[in-house]
Amino acid sequence: MSQNHLDTTIFGEPPPEEQRRRRRRRQRGKGRRVLTLLVAVVLVGAATATAFTLLKPLVSSITGGGSSDAEDFPGPGEGDVQVTVKAGDSGESIASALKAAGVVKTRTAYLDASAADPEQSARIQAGTYSLKKGMKAIDAFTMLTDPANRAVARATIPEGLWVSEIFARLSKATGVPLKDYQAAAKNPAALGLPASAKGRLDGYLFPSSYEFDDKVPAAAQLKQMVAMTIAELTKAGVKPEDYNRILTVASIVEGEVNGDADRAKVARVIENRLDDPNGPTIGRLQMDSTVHYIEQKRGRAGTSNEARNSDSPYNTYKVKGLPPGPINSPGAASIEAAAAPADGPWFYFVAVNPDTGETKFAVTQAEHDANVREFNAWCSANKDKC
Repeated sequence: MSQNHLDTTIFGEPPPEEQRRRRRRRQRGKGRRVLTLLVAVVLVGAATATAFTLLKPLVSSITGGGSSDAEDFPGPGEGDVQVTVKAGDSGESIASALKAAGVVKTRTAYLDASAADPEQSARIQAGTYSLKKGMKAIDAFTMLTDPANRAVARATIPEGLWVSEIFARLSKATGVPLKDYQAAAKNPAALGLPASAKGRLDGYLFPSSYEFDDKVPAAAQLKQMVAMTIAELTKAGVKPEDYNRILTVASIVEGEVNGDADRAKVARVIENRLDDPNGPTIGRLQMDSTVHYIEQKRGRAGTSNEARNSDSPYNTYKVKGLPPGPINSPGAASIEAAAAPADGPWFYFVAVNPDTGETKFAVTQAEHDANVREFNAWCSANKDKC
């Protein structure tokens, strides 16, 4: 047994020189392990950086980029660009449309702005919006939540207009050529007209204020107006088979009355004359508004004897019963009056003051004659209106 081994066996520790050798070996081993770990960390970091660099374009193409300032336009934007939001479009779809149009720099920038205010985001309406290129995403989002920024054509159609007048107003308001409306009218089935209309738009273009999205064709505009009329008839409890009759009565009411208070009474006069073919007017309605429709002239309160001799089927001074169809587009109040006339025995009425709309009703011819004299006195004082 060597002395060193003996010393170790006896005392349990190696001599000092052996201990120093062992410590040096341990330190060298620890250094190698640290070096290996550092090399591994560097290699992993380099690989991660390389992967991020390679994948960043792919990630950006999918997400639309980051939401930092570097990934958003500074705004406020310039020029004009129109972006269309379709019914049912998701936030992702809107973001894609905005990025494609150059309005926002990244999809994510818009999606972040939208996600920050989900209540307003849910209120974005379908339509075409006038925006700018290079907008800050939050500004683009804010503009989409305001319906006033929709690129729409606003057209107001008053009650009682003829089809020709409605077409002219629509064309002026929307910029759609007049001939487009005239062409659309030749395909009534595509406009949703009921069979009872017999292909005629008279009475079926509901008077109201409309907002048509930019570039909406004439046929789509007319179809919307027809649908509004059908909705009003349904609301008034009118059955489809009665659409044409009620609209015809309503259109005469619209053409004869200025004030809502008298509409149901005029509707009753019409029904009383129709119900009694042997009565004072022998079934003739004798309404000036129908003669005005034949002539397509406005501005006069009465009608001439020559005009009343027209052979048109719309001439209610010669033809018994209702005319073939509506003579104008009546409003909701006239439709309701035609659907539910007032109760009363009147056979006559006359607007004794067309300026104010004052109308007087009568049961007998003598009463009516007195009212007509009052109207004639007004005409004498207003010759340019009679």
